Amino acid sequence: MKPSPSSLPQISEFIHTIRGHKVILDSDLAKLYGVTTKVLNQAVKRNAGRFPCLFLFQLTPVEVQNLRSQFVTSSLHGGRRFLPFAFTEHGALMASNVLKSKQAIRMSVHIIEAFIQMRHLLLSHETFTKRLAEIDRTLLEHDQALGDLYQKLIPLLTPPPLPSKRKIGFY
Repeated sequence: MKPSPSSLPQISEFIHTIRGHKVILDSDLAKLYGVTTKVLNQAVKRNAGRFPCLFLFQLTPVEVQNLRSQFVTSSLHGGRRFLPFAFTEHGALMASNVLKSKQAIRMSVHIIEAFIQMRHLLLSHETFTKRLAEIDRTLLEHDQALGDLYQKLIPLLTPPPLPSKRKIGFY
């Protein structure tokens, strides 16, 4: 049975950009998969060969501090003793495979869909940025052409000096 979209958590809220990758933290992934963070991390450690550094990496204390400042909270996910792991899109899918629970399999589809939606949004943003750069370049060319035209029109717009009138009378 597939859950209705309204019953699903807003998965995109759990996706962060860390080290240039879109990732989801282990505690958020565990919550979505319906297991504890400890169970998720144990399953990952038991299957370490399935998680190369492109699928999973552990955050540094500085990265954790940056996340805390983004969330404006005193602790990240309940004051953990260990640094959290970050799962990329492929790592999240692999985690559902090692957990083997029905909820993990169901949710993995929705998590992958959220990553795909974010990728499409990013691509459309890049397209928009390129189009703005083209418009900016065109405007600069037009500004230069208008400046040249203005410089050429100035002499034509200034009235010619009036001829000096001869004064009446004898000199």
